[in-house]
Order: sequence, then structure tokens, then C-alpha cells
Amino acid sequence: VQLQAFGGGLVQAGGSLRLSCAPSGRTSKDYAMGWFRQAPKKGREFVAATSWSGHTTYYADSAKGRFTISRPTAKNTVHLQMTDLQPEDTAVYYCGAPDIYGIDLTQYASYRYWGQGTLVTVSS
Repeated sequence: VQLQAFGGGLVQAGGSLRLSCAPSGRTSKDYAMGWFRQAPKKGREFVAATSWSGHTTYYADSAKGRFTISRPTAKNTVHLQMTDLQPEDTAVYYCGAPDIYGIDLTQYASYRYWGQGTLVTVSS
């Protein structure tokens, strides 16, 4: 599965962005999907994830109340609506999908497929 992430950009503090992730081709099944981010000189950290059905969502503490992950009807497409962005949110954001069910979606090691990343820059 090849994923494509897009929607990043430059925004002022307090602003909003919506990231999207979609497979580049057809997929045979529904995958859980998640977003991670990596700031300069830091490791990749969990941001948000959704189960394959979209019925269950998970958020990092830093994202709760500001970010919303959702999946529209399009197969294996996921959005990350980010509001009240702050400079510390500046990072490359990656979407990913695990290959098996029932796995811990907050863990980087759970994911097999990754998109190429999209840069979010928040200016103060």
C-alpha cells in the first residue's frame, strides 16, 4: 500500500490546517490509519489514529481538543483537522497504516505502510 499525505503548509500561530492521506492505488481491505510527526532533531511521535471502521479514535495529549482525525467514505482516506496550531506543532507529518488488526495504533512500530510526509510550519 502506497500512501500519499498532503495539505501541509505555513500557518500563523492560532491558525488551522487540514491534512489528508490517501492510497495512491486501489486497496483490497480497510486499514486502521494514523498520523505521526517528526520535528527537527526529534523522533517520530504519535499524533492521532483511527480504527479501520472510524468508530474508534486515539489522540496524543498534545492533540486532544485541537486536532480531529476522521475518515470519509473514500476507502482508506483519512483527514487530520488541526486547529489552534502552535509553533511546537511544526514538524513533518506522516500518515501510516498497519498491516494487521488489533494492534496498538499509538506505537510507531505497529505501522507497516507510510506516506512521504507533509511539512507543517507554524510561525509565531
